[in-house]
This record gives sequence, C-alpha cells and structure tokens, in this order.
Amino acid sequence: MRARVGEGERARAGDELPPLEIEITRTLIVAGAIASRDYQDVHHDAELARRRGSPDVFMNILTTNGLVGRYITDHFGPAAVLRKVAIRLGAPNYPGDTMVLTGKVEEVEGDTATVRVVGANGIGRHVTGTVTVTLPPGGAS
Repeated sequence: MRARVGEGERARAGDELPPLEIEITRTLIVAGAIASRDYQDVHHDAELARRRGSPDVFMNILTTNGLVGRYITDHFGPAAVLRKVAIRLGAPNYPGDTMVLTGKVEEVEGDTATVRVVGANGIGRHVTGTVTVTLPPGGAS
C-alpha cells in the first residue's frame, strides 16, 4: 500500500486519501434535505420520524452524495471534475454522530481516476461507492 497522496503529487492506484470527519448535526441533516428539495418528514421532523420507526431524523442520500463529492474535490482540488458518483447507503446518519469518509484510488487511466469511498459512523457503514473524477493537470500519473 502506498502512502497517501500529497499536494502536488500524481495520483496512482493504491493511494489512500486522508480521512475526513464530518459531524452529523440536526442542522446539517435538515439543511441538506431542504437544499436538495427533499421534504420527506423523516429528514426534518423528529416526532414524525419516530412515528415511522426511526429513532430520529436522518440524512438523505442527496446530502450524502454531496458530501462524497466534496471529499473528492477537497482532495484533488477545485479543478477536479466529478464524472460519476455511484453510492449505496447503509446505516443511517443520525444527529450527534460523526461520519468518517475514507477513500482509495482504485485505478488511474490518463487524467481520470476511480476512487473507492467509504463513509462510516458509530453504527456502521453509512455509504459505500465509487467516484470517477477527471484530475487537474499534475493530478494523474
């Protein structure tokens, strides 16, 4: 296993991205749902979420998708272009928890990399998937 990619280094298969910790707050969950126009009550009303069998409100997939994209572009820089984000949700993100995103470059072809991403919280894996990204100059080997 290679060391993590550093700033200005070229990405190579096997590179690990540094972890990103994201505090899961009620505000993040509700704001993400509103921003993505997801008005399902389980994302903003704790009492209605409990009536539906959830212990609290929980993050929607669109917010998770955005956080995964942010993780990739924070690492590779603002000139990186997300080409495909394919994720699957698992354990819900509830308020008061922390999600830790980790990533590993699986493949690099020309200026395009495929990164495997996992986001885990206190109860398990919240998100798993792959991101295909066009890397800025100097970001691919």
